[in-house]
Amino acid sequence: MNVRAALALLALSAFAPGASAASSAPTRGATVTPRPAVSEADSSAHFTYASLRPADRAFVDTLEARTFHYFWDLTDPRTGLTPDRAPTRSFSSVAAVGFALTAYPIGAERGWITRQQALERTRATLRFFWTSRQDTARAGATGYRGFYYHFLNPHDGTRFQDVELSSIDTALLLAGALFSEQYFDRASAGEAEVRALAESLYRRVDWSWMSVRPPKIALGWEPEDGPLPYDAGGYDETAIMYLLALGSPTHPLGATTWEQRTKDYTWAAFEGESQVNFGPLFGHQYSHAWVDFRGITDAWMRAKGIDYFENSRRATLAQRRYASVNPGRFDDYGPLVWGLTACDGPLDGRVEIGGRSRAFHTYTARGACANGIVDDGTIAPAAVAGSMPFVPELVLPTLEHLATAYGRDLDSTYGFLDAFNPTLKGGADVHHGRIVPGKGWFDTDWLGIDEGPILLMIENWRSGLVWSRMRRCPHLVHGLEVAGFEGGWLERARTTR
Repeated sequence: MNVRAALALLALSAFAPGASAASSAPTRGATVTPRPAVSEADSSAHFTYASLRPADRAFVDTLEARTFHYFWDLTDPRTGLTPDRAPTRSFSSVAAVGFALTAYPIGAERGWITRQQALERTRATLRFFWTSRQDTARAGATGYRGFYYHFLNPHDGTRFQDVELSSIDTALLLAGALFSEQYFDRASAGEAEVRALAESLYRRVDWSWMSVRPPKIALGWEPEDGPLPYDAGGYDETAIMYLLALGSPTHPLGATTWEQRTKDYTWAAFEGESQVNFGPLFGHQYSHAWVDFRGITDAWMRAKGIDYFENSRRATLAQRRYASVNPGRFDDYGPLVWGLTACDGPLDGRVEIGGRSRAFHTYTARGACANGIVDDGTIAPAAVAGSMPFVPELVLPTLEHLATAYGRDLDSTYGFLDAFNPTLKGGADVHHGRIVPGKGWFDTDWLGIDEGPILLMIENWRSGLVWSRMRRCPHLVHGLEVAGFEGGWLERARTTR
């Protein structure tokens, strides 16, 4: 198994019920009175793009455009393969391709590229993935049974080294493909081809084959050893995967799958916010990049009186309060410096700082919740920006502060670099990135799977583009219905089918 897959397991285990954390602090704050489910009409009515000052609008425009260009500039236009990271030379990430497919229409709507350019790039991507080799060979294939390898060689799209066939990364690719199917809705031959390719890719995925321990879905499969001995379950970023699996017209999972998944939830208060807990913020954001959870609820959330959108809002507020309390006494933490998620880090080891030995990590799943805390002082701007729809009045000032306080050490060509650590100001040889004396450690890479949530969630807050198109996706609607979701826009979607 590759390092990134192992870290995914770390995220699942480190924040599971009863797990021990790398560092911990007691949960503070009393349980709050449950707020009602949020409707799509009023989630951010008080803080919209239109209400911003010109300078704030310019900041949002610039950040969104720079982030978009990561995908447009760096993706291979022949194959649609998007690099996992840059400028460090790397393999292609299947999940990053899913974000890229969603980025192209955003670029067309914003006027950074034309609709025709977005169409051509999308069509080339979908053609490549539809025609690429699918079999059980240990080398030379791109995927099997409709699933794709986590990482691909950038020159030909074949399996990178010994990585696993990844169920969640395939799901993120499919989310981008299905969004493309809904966006390119005109009668031209090119747009019709995009719709046909996206539909074919989705229908080919054999979810039942990947569900080796029903009703859960295995995290992956390897031609050498078969399915990985771990399943995706509980509350995390895999909600989109399970919804797409339930909605499949060809290889769907059983109707009780979602209910079984929710049995692994942990409801507890952290920093005054009662919520379904998961430490890294990406688990509260990824599925929301495509699914509009405002005002729709499954049986589990109906019993709690909130929806998943509100749950992610609470998780964001709790992380911000955690940084303000700052139990680890990390430099710069506060209401304008916060955001823990899976991201790069400076090194694996300990460094003495101010008479205290501190542990640091390279890429790992950082987070804070009632189940545990994994925090070495490394902040990811994507963790903040990915929560833009949930609490825009707090996210935007934070992003503006990060850009101003840390300047081009953190915010440059493609927007925010992946991570920084203001506590580590020297005295160490770092594995990655660089130390700026007096300011801290700064990553030198952008990561596709972090650039994606920044772009998509800003656009969802700004215009609702991705959400509005995905509300029309019959497979997603069906998956939500099978999972037992009710209310809001879903009821209207049922009546208009």
